[in-house]
Parts: sequence; C-alpha cells; structure tokens
Amino acid sequence: MALLSLEGIETAYGDSQVLFGLSLDVAAGQVATLLGRNGMGKTTSIRSIMGLSRIRAGAIRFEGKPIHGLAPYEIAQAGIGLVPEGRQIFPNLSVRENLVATAANRRNAATPWTASRVLELFPPLAARRTSLGGLLSGGEQQMLAIGRALMTNPRLLILDEATEGLAPLVRSEIWDCLALLKAEGQSILVIDKNIDALLRLADRHHVIEKGRIVWTGDSAALAADEALQHRYLGV
Repeated sequence: MALLSLEGIETAYGDSQVLFGLSLDVAAGQVATLLGRNGMGKTTSIRSIMGLSRIRAGAIRFEGKPIHGLAPYEIAQAGIGLVPEGRQIFPNLSVRENLVATAANRRNAATPWTASRVLELFPPLAARRTSLGGLLSGGEQQMLAIGRALMTNPRLLILDEATEGLAPLVRSEIWDCLALLKAEGQSILVIDKNIDALLRLADRHHVIEKGRIVWTGDSAALAADEALQHRYLGV
C-alpha cells in the first residue's frame, strides 16, 4: 500500500481546469519527485494534496485513508508536513519561536524532532536562533521552513521548489540535508528544477505535462532518456 496515493485528480480554479486525471503514488521511506516546466500543475498538485485547492474528481489517500475532504490543518495533523513555495516562515517570530510554533509529536515517535535537533541539522540556524525570521537570508529561511515542517514529525515531507532562488552553496546544504533525512527513512515528495541533484537523491520520478502525469520511472531511466528530459523538462 502506498503511503500517499493520488487517483484521477481533477482540480480547477473557477472555469480554468489545471489537473486532468492526475495519478501518482509515494511509498513509505521513498523520495519521490514531481517534475515539469512552470505552469504544468506541480504546485496545484501540492495544493490539492494539502486541501488548499479542492479537487473536483478523484481521490487522495494517505496511509490508505481518504483525505481529500479534510481541512488543511486536519491533513497536516494526519502526518503531512509542507515546505511551501516561498517559504512562508513567520517574519516576526524568532527562529526558535518559528520552530516551536507548530511542534507536535502526535505519533509518539521514539526520537521526535525538537528545536535542538533541527539546529543540529542546520548549524547556520543555531547561530541565528534569536533572530527574527524576516531578518534571515533566503537560504536560512528555507532551512527554517524545512525545520518547522520537521517539528510536526510528519510521515511525509513535501517540498515545493526546494532550492529555488538559493545560492549554489546553500542549495548543496539543502540537498545534503534531504539525503540525511532519506537515510533516516523519511518519506519525501519534492519539486525542484535541479535535475542532477534529484537524480542522485530520489528513488522515483513523476513528470507532469499540462496537468497529467506523462512519465514515471526511476533515476536510471530518467538519466538515460535525454529526449524525455528535453521534451518535458527543458534540459
């Protein structure tokens, strides 16, 4: 059974339909990607999963249970942690306050994420623990957004545009962090444009084109298919 399963999802904004029967699965312990050019429906897919955009048809199941009728906070409480596009940290709270604001261990994890553990994962944040979120650099804000999501101790971590707009060194730190999380068994669904990094990190890839999944496969298959990369990803 898949940890997360989208089955025939259709989502629209008013009369403008974005997703057309989209289906994908994320297995427990897996790092999966959702890839595609801008405007193809990646963020709408994430919004549909999180209940921020209501689906018109299809089903979304998490741990085998339907979640597509739940409110966003109920989906988060079910065990899905979101690192949204644009980070959306609380600018007027300190780093530590941002982390503890959403902290929860609803699943009684034996080694739950704590503020101290997050600061160990992201040393740059440790030096800024009393700084307001709005005063952090873009990279530090992204680290904080990931840490805030981890503080909910999610079964599934979703990152929308994981390294967009970040300096190369910071991007590398983010990828190293995600590799560590993968090694600990964290299930992850990630959207990003850095194909080389994703090929090294992810187990499974889903390519979206105009609201439909047009290709699914592993890193070896994606790396070998340059024509597919050029056609759908602009590589």
